[in-house]
Amino acid sequence: MADLNRARLTVLSGPSGVGKGTVVAEVRRRHPEVWVSVSVTTRAPRPGEVDGEHYWFVDGDFFDNLVATDGLLEWAEYAGNRYGTPRAPVEEQLRAGSPALLEIELQGARQVRERAPEAQLVFLAPPSWAALVSRLAGRGTEHPEVQERRLALAQAELDASGEFDVVVVNDDVARAADELVGLLTAPPPAGP
Repeated sequence: MADLNRARLTVLSGPSGVGKGTVVAEVRRRHPEVWVSVSVTTRAPRPGEVDGEHYWFVDGDFFDNLVATDGLLEWAEYAGNRYGTPRAPVEEQLRAGSPALLEIELQGARQVRERAPEAQLVFLAPPSWAALVSRLAGRGTEHPEVQERRLALAQAELDASGEFDVVVVNDDVARAADELVGLLTAPPPAGP
């Protein structure tokens, strides 16, 4: 069993379609002791999503209040909806001496880097560009123009992988989940 008694903020990010949610779900299944932050969003719940488990679903006024009172560690607008990480639960987790995991988009990861430079940023990469294209196209839920925009965004997100401390390749979900847990429990690098 992993030693999770080190307080470290770890951010998992990567392009749309790379499987961030799938890897985090596997982390939760294999390592239920890992604490994963639940984001707030202004979007409506999708079928099967549970408030407080998948997201905290809030209205625009509530979200505006969180922004105005510095209640979010990071936030971003994506596809017409806003998403953010509530600050208080993350800080509570770290104060308790336990690692905290955030699964967020690139824009949010950059904000965390600015606000918490000691955070560990982990980039989840696809095994290949073709695999990512296949995943995004395989959803079959979008028009070709939307797919093209998503692929262009995914390429820009892949290009940003150099901004991250570690790159984990999602070629096998269980292996990627175990690698992520290993990173969560690794001691922070020694300072200068």
